[in-house]
Amino acid sequence: MPGTGTRPERTVSGFSGPARADTPSGADTLVRADGATLFPMSDRRAFALFSLALASALCLGALVARWLYTDSAAYGFMSWNLFLAWIPLIAAVAVYDAQRRRAGPWTLLPLAAVWLVFLPNAPYLLTDFVHLGSRDDAPVWFDIVLFGSFAWTGTLLGFLSIFVMQGVVRRAAGSLWSWLLVGASLAASSFGIYLGRSLGWNSWDVVVQPGALLEDIWARLADPLAYPRGVGMTLALTAVLSTGYLTLYAFAQLGAAERFDTSRR
Repeated sequence: MPGTGTRPERTVSGFSGPARADTPSGADTLVRADGATLFPMSDRRAFALFSLALASALCLGALVARWLYTDSAAYGFMSWNLFLAWIPLIAAVAVYDAQRRRAGPWTLLPLAAVWLVFLPNAPYLLTDFVHLGSRDDAPVWFDIVLFGSFAWTGTLLGFLSIFVMQGVVRRAAGSLWSWLLVGASLAASSFGIYLGRSLGWNSWDVVVQPGALLEDIWARLADPLAYPRGVGMTLALTAVLSTGYLTLYAFAQLGAAERFDTSRR
């Protein structure tokens, strides 16, 4: 695992050689055997973050446009939900950078806990569609675009954070554990969405009201059949989120293969 100073020899996607020691922290530069630098991670990360920031700005712009059109601040909660959706990605990037600096578990585990606790807030935006049609002061088509934009952006923020954490676990424990993390985190997120949408719990209640929250969680884990709504929502959301993540992961692999083929020409 790369750290500070001179980095070890490694092979990535058919390319071997030491990564440049003078690259910025967090960069995962690939260096070909002939010394050519390929696809620095810092550039890919910056582009991904810029794209998500742009998507978030468009969401907020559409929300402000609705406020101006209707002369009301309806659906203002969506901006707060979008802010919360950014927290798991920020935490995941922090874990990634800390691992590259060879930080110890006392640094990595708290950051990973923040990521997991706030992760449900990202796909939670999908469920904001329950409010669609609750107001008639703007065209329905505009509200569909508005809710869809927030839901899409939030889900992508969550998926990217899982992708980053999957890479962290893969480097630390191997591919099998990384996919176990993906499955567990998607299931936990789905259950967390149920806790938030149906029971009104928030991520910070882990600290503010831990006893009552754990009591609700244990009741549903101990006797899931007594809570069919919870089981149904968790299974349905897990299926949807898993399919979406696997699809985006497949596209990411196709992109990596295309870059590899291009570099060999």
